[in-house]
Amino acid sequence: MTKNLVIVESPAKAKTIGKYLGADYRVMASLGHIKDLPSKGLGVDVENNFATSYEVIPDTKKRNNKKTVSELKKAAKEADAIYLAADPDREGEAICQHLAEEIVPKRPKKPSYRVMFNEITKRAVQEAFKDPKQIDENLVDAQQARRVLDRLVGYKVSPLLCRTVGGRLSAGRVQSVALRMVVEREREIEKFIKTEYWTVTANLAANLPPAFDARLIRVGDLTVKTGAFDQDVKKTEILIGTEAQAAEIVTEAGGENYRVADVTTKERKRNPVPPFITSKLQQESARKLGFAVKKTMMVAQKLYEGVEIGAEGAVGLITYMRTDSTRVSETALGEVRDFVGTQYGEQYLPEKAIHYRSKKDAQDAHEAIRPSDVSRTPDSMAKYLSSEELKLYRLIWQRFVASQMMPAVFDQTTIDIEAGRFMFRASGSVLKFDGFLRVYEEGRDEKSEEDEEATRKLPRVEQGEALTLNTILPEQHFTEPPPRYSEATLVKALEEKGIGRPSTYAAIMTTILDREYVEKHEGRFHPTGLGTTVNDLLVKGFGDLFNESYTARMEEELDEIEEGKMKWTDALHEFYGKFARDVESAKIMFKEEKVKAIPTDEICENCGAGMVIKFGRFGQFLACSNYPECRTTREIAKPSSDGDAATGATAKASGDGAAEGEEAEVCELCGKPMALKRGRFGQFLGCTGYPDCRNIRKIDRKGVVAAAPVPLDETCPVDGAHLVRRQGRFGEFVSCSNYPTCKFIKRETTGIACPRAGCKGEIVVKKSKRGKVFYGCSEYPKCDAVYWDKPVSEPCPECRAPFLLEKTTKKGTTRSCANEDCGYKSEALPAVPPTTDPATGGRGSRLAR
Repeated sequence: MTKNLVIVESPAKAKTIGKYLGADYRVMASLGHIKDLPSKGLGVDVENNFATSYEVIPDTKKRNNKKTVSELKKAAKEADAIYLAADPDREGEAICQHLAEEIVPKRPKKPSYRVMFNEITKRAVQEAFKDPKQIDENLVDAQQARRVLDRLVGYKVSPLLCRTVGGRLSAGRVQSVALRMVVEREREIEKFIKTEYWTVTANLAANLPPAFDARLIRVGDLTVKTGAFDQDVKKTEILIGTEAQAAEIVTEAGGENYRVADVTTKERKRNPVPPFITSKLQQESARKLGFAVKKTMMVAQKLYEGVEIGAEGAVGLITYMRTDSTRVSETALGEVRDFVGTQYGEQYLPEKAIHYRSKKDAQDAHEAIRPSDVSRTPDSMAKYLSSEELKLYRLIWQRFVASQMMPAVFDQTTIDIEAGRFMFRASGSVLKFDGFLRVYEEGRDEKSEEDEEATRKLPRVEQGEALTLNTILPEQHFTEPPPRYSEATLVKALEEKGIGRPSTYAAIMTTILDREYVEKHEGRFHPTGLGTTVNDLLVKGFGDLFNESYTARMEEELDEIEEGKMKWTDALHEFYGKFARDVESAKIMFKEEKVKAIPTDEICENCGAGMVIKFGRFGQFLACSNYPECRTTREIAKPSSDGDAATGATAKASGDGAAEGEEAEVCELCGKPMALKRGRFGQFLGCTGYPDCRNIRKIDRKGVVAAAPVPLDETCPVDGAHLVRRQGRFGEFVSCSNYPTCKFIKRETTGIACPRAGCKGEIVVKKSKRGKVFYGCSEYPKCDAVYWDKPVSEPCPECRAPFLLEKTTKKGTTRSCANEDCGYKSEALPAVPPTTDPATGGRGSRLAR
C-alpha cells in the first residue's frame, strides 16, 4: 500500500514532483477544479446568507471528471495520509478545499495536509513536505466570494442582455468594465479634434563634426508649445499654428548668427527594472514577443510545471507565474549575484543585493517570476524547449539577471543656441557604461525623448562658439488622439486602476473577443457595434456596478477577505442590496430599450437599401433594412491585419469588400456575387441570388474557400447536364451541375459486380456520416450488401468466390474471402505506402458485412 497520496492539478506537475518524493509517495492529478457551482441554476441561496450548492463538475467530451474523482477517492482510501499540493493562490486553495470535501475519507478519518511551493525544484518541494500546513480558510473564502459575485452578475444580467439585444450574450463583473474602457477610448478618439502645430529645426555645423539638428524652443520670452494641447496656450507660451507663422520665423531666423549660449554635460543613471510580476510579464511578452496574454500564461504554465531536460528528467524552469510580488528569496539572490560576478565581471555587480519594493497590496508570500536555477541559461536550454517556450524563458531569465546588475550610465549633453531673439536646443546622450543593458532592456509602448536622445550624435562645442547654419526647415504636425488599447496597454490600464487580477486578464481578453464585443486590428482593440450596444445598455442600467472605481473597490474587499479582515458574506450583503434593486429597475428600462438593429454605411447589393447589424444565434450579421421585402444577409467583415481566418474569404465575398487587385467571387451557376454568411457549421460563401439560387461554397478554419466546381466531359444520366467535380464535407465528389435541382451523384465504383443473387448492381465506394469509407451495392436500398474492407478483383483460391476483401494494418496487408462460410485468409504481407484507392488511403477494416 502506498503510504502517502499527493494531489496536484496537472499531469505535467505530477510527473515533475513525483521524481523528487520517492517511492513512499503517489502523485496524481485532479485536472483542475473538481467542483463548481451548478451549470444550471444559480447555485447560491441569497436568502440563506449566500449558502452555495457546489457539485462535482459533470463530464464533457474533453474530460471525464467523475472517473478522475473516483480514481482519487480509491487512492485516498489506500493511503495513510493525503497531501494537497495545488498552486499557491486563491484558486489553488479552493481546489484543495473541494478535494478535501470529496476525496479525503471521513470514516476512518485520515490526516490531510496542504503543501505549497513557489517553484517545482527538488529543494523547494522537499522543504514544503517537511513543514506541511492546513488549508487557509481565508483564501478559500476570498475565492468563493469572487465566484459568487461573478455568478450573481452573470446569472442576473446576461439574460437581460439576451432578451434586449438577442443572440447569446454575457455580462461579467470585470469583463464588462474592460469593454467599457475600450468603448470609451473609441469615443475619445471619435470626438478628438486635431490641432495643427509647426516646429522649426535648424541643421548646424560646429568647428568639429558631425553636423547636428537643433529645435526652436523659445521666441523672445515665450516658450514654443508642442505636443499635447489639453490646456489652453498660456501667456508665457507661443503656438506656431500655421504655415505662414512658421514661414515668418524661418525667414527671420535664417538671417541670424548662431552662437552656443550654453552647453551642459551631466552623468545620468538608468536603473534596472524589478524581476517580472504577472502583469509586467504579460505586457512585455506582448510588446517583445507578440504573444497574446492567454498564450503567455499557457507557455509560462508549462515552464513552471516541468520540461524534460535530458537525463535530469522533468524540471520546473521558472517560479510560480501568478504573482504580484517582486520579492526574491535570499538563496536565489545569492545564486544570481555569483552568476553576474563570474559571467560579466565585478564591475557589473552591485555592492549589495537589490531589494525591490512591491506595491502595497502585493501578496509577498509569493516570489517574483524568475528562473528556478539561474545557471540554466537560455542557450543551454534551447535544445529542450519549443520556440515559444525558449522565447519566454529567455525573457524571464534576462529580466531576472539584469535586475541584480549595476545601472547603465550615460553622458547627457544639452546645447542651447542663440540666434537673435530665437533659442534653439539640441540634446543627445552617449552610453558610458552599459550595466544591466548588457543583458536586457525593457520595451516601451510609445517612443520617448530618451530613445530619441540616444540616437543623436553631438559634436564637442564650447560656450560662445559660432556655428554655421546649413538649413532651417519648418515641419507640420497634428496632435494625435489617445491610442486604442493593445493587449499590453489594456493590461497596464487594468492593473493601474486595480481592476481584476493579473491571473484573470487572459480570460477577460478572450471573453470580449469571443463574444465579438471587440475585434483586434493591427494589434489594437476596436469595439464592434454589438460591443458598443451592450456597453451602453449596461452603463445605463448598471452604471455604478460596471464602473472602474467600484470594481477596484470590490478587488480590495476580496484582498481584505483573504487577509482575514472581512467576512466574505458581509462583502456579498454589501454588494447585493443595491445590485438587486438595479436589476429590477433594469428589467423595466431594458423593455423600453429593445434593440432591433444597428444602422451601418453598408448598402444592400440587391435592392440598394441600407444594411443594418442584427444579432442571431450565431452572432452578429448584416441584414437588409428592407426586410421582409428583401432578405439579403451578409457576414460582417473582420479586420485582416491580425490574421483573421475569414479574411481572404471576406475580401473576395463581394465587390465592395474585394481587396485591391482581387476579383470578387461570382456564383458559377447564376453569375451573381457571392456573399460571406454564417451558419450552424461556421462561415460559408452563399449566392446573393438566394432563394432562387442556393449555391454555396464552404470555408475551412484557415479561411480557405472551397474551389468552384470543375466541369467534366461527362453528362448527367438524369437531365443531360454536364457533370462537375465538387468539394464536399467529406472530400471530392462528382455530381450534376444543376445540383441541388438535380441530385444525381456519380458513385466511385470498384468495378466488381454485387454477388447477391438477382442483383444487377455493382460495389461502389461510399462514406458514412462520420466520413468513414465503406463499400456497398449501388442498388441500395433494394440491396443492402455492405463491406468495411476493400473488395479486390481476385477470386478466392479455396471457394472460387469472385472477389477477396483487403485489409491493411500496421502489421501488413491481408486478403480474406468475402464468403463467411469459407474462412480463407492470406498471410500478412509487409505494409507498403498506399497507391491504390485515394478514397481509403489503402487502409480499411472489415467491421460489418
